[in-house]
Amino acid sequence: MKLIAELDNLADAFAAELAGVASAAEAESLRNVRLGRKGDLAALMNRLPELPAEERPAFGKAANAVKERLNRLLEDRLAAFRAEAEDASLSRFDPTLPGRMPERGSLHPITLVMEEICGILNNLGFETVYGPEVETDFHNFGALNFPDDHPARDMQDTLFIAEGIVMRTHTSPMQVRAMLERKKPPVAVIAPGKVYRRDYDLTHSPMFHQIEGLLVDENISLAHLRGVLTHFLREFFGADVKLRFRPSFFPFTEPSVEVDMSCLICRGSGRREDGKGGEDGCRVCKGTGWLEILGAGMVDPAVFAAVGFDPACAGFAFGLGVERVAMLKYGIDDLRMFFENDLRFLGQFVK
Repeated sequence: MKLIAELDNLADAFAAELAGVASAAEAESLRNVRLGRKGDLAALMNRLPELPAEERPAFGKAANAVKERLNRLLEDRLAAFRAEAEDASLSRFDPTLPGRMPERGSLHPITLVMEEICGILNNLGFETVYGPEVETDFHNFGALNFPDDHPARDMQDTLFIAEGIVMRTHTSPMQVRAMLERKKPPVAVIAPGKVYRRDYDLTHSPMFHQIEGLLVDENISLAHLRGVLTHFLREFFGADVKLRFRPSFFPFTEPSVEVDMSCLICRGSGRREDGKGGEDGCRVCKGTGWLEILGAGMVDPAVFAAVGFDPACAGFAFGLGVERVAMLKYGIDDLRMFFENDLRFLGQFVK
């Protein structure tokens, strides 16, 4: 049969050509020419209708056998090329060279600081609670005794999503939600999370992190607030840190205080790191020896009334910016470094 003879000739030619190829790419090219959809074997098989009906089964069987044989020869040749490439690669490998250690990741410094702060406060009995970053005006302002004309409600200070809906400006709304959920004292919660304000410079970011705390129970006084914050700050910054509580004002606490701590750089002396004073005092505390660290106070009765608590209840609240605490802890002078994702910076916190 003439077509079967042509199949045998094709197989012999393919085997001879395959023996002469010098690379896997040349072998693949030969596959396309001889065995591809438009190759020589396909062209022969397309001539099947030329044969008498009784000869077609024999030709089809022969064509399939040739195709299988040629594909097997091709795969053997490709395997030989792969083995040669692997041998060449191994010949360049020096097993005496030290291995490459995989790069290790780490938690972000802000996350590390938040976890440490929450851990200290959890040990004091505070429960960690989380909530939505998109808040209602009631939870973010109204229930916290912010008057309608308070500057924080202005468009230039707060990011509004819709009428009465804002990106939360602090995590205090979780204090409101916690009291609404529990309906009566005792309540002891801390609320860590992201907050949003229209601000951006060396020490401010439109998105940053806060941790706010609330304790409501019987016979709670300013002395309890002072004790909790003193313990927390000395656990976090060291037992030798000095603290002072200054009168201040917040809509949701009365009385309110600002808490200052002794400067970590000059150790409260107000002098430069070289020990000299004068006009060129410590840059961090501006020569005062003190750093403002957080705000706090006794919960205003108006807040208790807004959430259905007895206005005669007693409790305290406090809040701090995590970035500011992290800057002090790690000696960082530009808040934007926390958000630039510079691996040289973040790599310093790998544990």
